[in-house]
Amino acid sequence: MTAPAPVRPPHPEPAPPTALHEHALDNLRFIRRAMERASAFTAVPGWGTVLVGFTAIVAAVIASRAPGRTEWVAVWLVEAALALAIAVLAIVRKARRAQVALLSGPGLKFACGFLPPMVAGGFLTLALWRAEDFALLAGSWLLLYGTAVVTGGAFSVRIVPVMGLTFMALGALALFAPASLGDLLLALGFGGLHILFGVLIARRYGG
Repeated sequence: MTAPAPVRPPHPEPAPPTALHEHALDNLRFIRRAMERASAFTAVPGWGTVLVGFTAIVAAVIASRAPGRTEWVAVWLVEAALALAIAVLAIVRKARRAQVALLSGPGLKFACGFLPPMVAGGFLTLALWRAEDFALLAGSWLLLYGTAVVTGGAFSVRIVPVMGLTFMALGALALFAPASLGDLLLALGFGGLHILFGVLIARRYGG
């Protein structure tokens, strides 16, 4: 007697090949992410920004004890020069480490977006100083600096324009706050916000 042939399970149907358009979409996503990274200025310094924040807090303490408004403005102008020097050195150092060009591509776009509001802030400072209208200086500085960070940060990583928006919000508040709160608001902005966002940038984007 012949043994019955073993019953074989039906062959599973082969999985359908991945559609061509899905491969194309994956490639487009990869290319888009690569282009976004290539078009972003990634040399914004984290720890350098933190250091700028600490110098601003020291400046706020010194400025709050200034004998007159002219001396008060002078303290903050010295702080602005010191902060600029720290920021430039930190940017150059990070750009060299990351092999990022500063004077072409995203670096140039960042500078072109950042500088106009800062230049406007310089002229506005001079005009308000001559008019002896010191009450608007703190708000103007925070607002225009925030604008510079937003416009320059449009060519950087996402957290940079977010930082600029927080400066703009604080600057708008300072414009309508009592003049006696100027040093406190400047310390919160140029000090506290720089330290907060500097730490976030350093941890997420490498120093």
